[in-house]
Amino acid sequence: MRLRSPGLFLLLLSGLQADIQKKEEVQGIVGSSVELNCVYPEGSSFDLNDFYIYWQTAMPETVVTYYLPGNTSPRYKDNRYQHRAQLSLDSMEQGNFSLRLYNITPQDEQTFHCLVFQKSLELKKVLQVNVTLHVAANYSIPVVSNPIGPSEDEELTFMCKSTNGYPRPNVYWINQTDNSLLDEALQNSTVSVNEHGLYDVVSTLRVRRAPDVNVKCCIENVLLHQNLTVSSQTEPSSGTKDKITDKPARPQEKNTTVFIVFGILCVLVAVAVAAGWFYRNRRSSGSYIGALCAKPELKLTGHV
Repeated sequence: MRLRSPGLFLLLLSGLQADIQKKEEVQGIVGSSVELNCVYPEGSSFDLNDFYIYWQTAMPETVVTYYLPGNTSPRYKDNRYQHRAQLSLDSMEQGNFSLRLYNITPQDEQTFHCLVFQKSLELKKVLQVNVTLHVAANYSIPVVSNPIGPSEDEELTFMCKSTNGYPRPNVYWINQTDNSLLDEALQNSTVSVNEHGLYDVVSTLRVRRAPDVNVKCCIENVLLHQNLTVSSQTEPSSGTKDKITDKPARPQEKNTTVFIVFGILCVLVAVAVAAGWFYRNRRSSGSYIGALCAKPELKLTGHV
């Protein structure tokens, strides 16, 4: 019996029982790669001409990739996995039928089924491994908007935004004074799916106006065990923000002033001394007759 259509195995799936059945769970990050394990436990060498290997999903029912006897490489039925799913022929010859899935997307979060049939045993299913893939993505650091400027309103409204995460987040508002959770009735959170299939969240908090209100916004990613927390504090009240206080000079500032004044006085004294010296030297040089100015002496001779 020689099967060429992967669709036939979808019909046989419900009626056949495998000698070895396993269940596994694995976690992958959006945009990265992950390996879905499917390994025959005995680890002996396998003649691939005697085996049919299928990787498929049930919801939706899709063949991801498959290998049939006589093929030189794995085949693909769904174009979504054409360049993202990879089987290794060398590994399969050693009983390792694991699938490497690249560029993970949120749509990959489902259960993948590895099915191995042996032709010489009348297409007996010798191995089935069901691998559940959990997909995650890190949320961006939350951005908290403060109430701007003075207002006569009795309430303060804070806004917290975070984007491109997966799965759906939990949002908490925390009173930073005592780290207590604020009542959910005070907050309103909107979670939406963006064009990448990831979640964006916007949360608003309304609290009664009070001096120095300080709250924190926390975005929790349960799958990654990750809490991103950002605090926010209202601006100081107008009565203290522009207040100016005259403070006496500190001892260090006084000492600095004295040194500066003393230095200036020293410079002035030095300039005065230099000027006096220059003036005295200039006066003495006026009565001096150098060698070039000396007149020759008259000599007495015998002639009258």
